[in-house]
Amino acid sequence: MSKKNYAVIGHPIGHTMSPFIHKRLFELSNIDAEYTVIDVAPEKLDADYQAILSKLDGFNITIPHKQAIIPLLTSLDNKAGIYGSVNTVVHGEQSKGYTTDPDGFLAALKSSGIQLAGKVVILGTGGVARTMAFEAAKAGADVRIAVRPHDILAVTKLVGEIKDKVFRPCISSCYIDRINGDFDLLINATPIGMYPNIDNMAVSQSVLEHCNAVFDAVYNPLETKLVKTAKAMGKKALGGMSMLVWQAVVSHQIWDGSTYDPKDIEQLVLDSATEMKKIFNK
Repeated sequence: MSKKNYAVIGHPIGHTMSPFIHKRLFELSNIDAEYTVIDVAPEKLDADYQAILSKLDGFNITIPHKQAIIPLLTSLDNKAGIYGSVNTVVHGEQSKGYTTDPDGFLAALKSSGIQLAGKVVILGTGGVARTMAFEAAKAGADVRIAVRPHDILAVTKLVGEIKDKVFRPCISSCYIDRINGDFDLLINATPIGMYPNIDNMAVSQSVLEHCNAVFDAVYNPLETKLVKTAKAMGKKALGGMSMLVWQAVVSHQIWDGSTYDPKDIEQLVLDSATEMKKIFNK
């Protein structure tokens, strides 16, 4: 059997943990495959898809292409169609898009004992934010999506889509600087706080005083300023590394039907954290 070829695309992409994680998963399943990193500028997505990406066996997608990739694909999995977001593509007779974000998100919360329930505030309207908002609404949470003024049209559209597709959702929106009241879980689904801008925080400390737990989808650094601040205040807080690994696991289930021992995945989360520290000397 010839070697298979996979990649992760994004822009800017720089250092990413995806090759380390996916290569380990291929090793665990004894599959001979190459996994590379491809920086694709937004204006070149169409051309690069035709020239490079369509020739791969599959690829993963990160910011800012999770929605822009959709028109280039032949079909979408049901979840990807509902969420309007794709982070995994498999090539065969067709080019089919999937989203593994929901599975990674839910597995990460479960592993840390954070409940997706009660009042949940989600920051952002991008592909990850959409997935988290849908999952929280489906779980019966009281969801509020908080955005900056320039995203008001996007959040209005997203709230409308969730109301159309989720049975009896409790969902609303607000500006980030107008978050008020007590709530159970704050989710950062924006890139704010991501390396190298590690001194940035998506909300003020006064907002954190009113929540019980924090989940930050950013995995680089391992603990963002948001996570560190929340922990210092005695809150349960988790970064995005666990989510990143678990969504990668689901990508492999889609690509080659692989199954894994949960203990191996737990170890991979720890090893990925160690590798991250080596790469960025943190």
